[in-house]
Amino acid sequence: MRITGLYAALCALLIVVLALRVAYYRISRKVGVGDNGDRALIKLIRAHGNAVENVPIALLLLLLLELNQTQPLWIHACGIILVIGRIAHAIGLSRSTGASLARMIGVTLTWGVILVMAVLLLWQYLVLHPL
Repeated sequence: MRITGLYAALCALLIVVLALRVAYYRISRKVGVGDNGDRALIKLIRAHGNAVENVPIALLLLLLLELNQTQPLWIHACGIILVIGRIAHAIGLSRSTGASLARMIGVTLTWGVILVMAVLLLWQYLVLHPL
């Protein structure tokens, strides 16, 4: 669980940074609840929200791989791809609510690594430990 802890900590730091950006913007614009129709605030809220929506399942899958004693190289590779994907997505969404290269890279890396981890866990269950 040491490896997953590293990537959980990095993702947590990213989520806190994204949350602080929302809080700072809210305070500076005196917006207590909601987005007040402010497009810049909407982008900040979604950058934070999207990380909160995607990171937990990815970290759960990473932890399960580690508990299954998957080779550390695989766990690190998945963790690194996850962190890079989340950073890229946050940068892209913070800049534009429309399509952007950073958002596309971020979502592709995030969903791709989630898919790879899910398939790897299924393979470990079905092939390594058949019924």
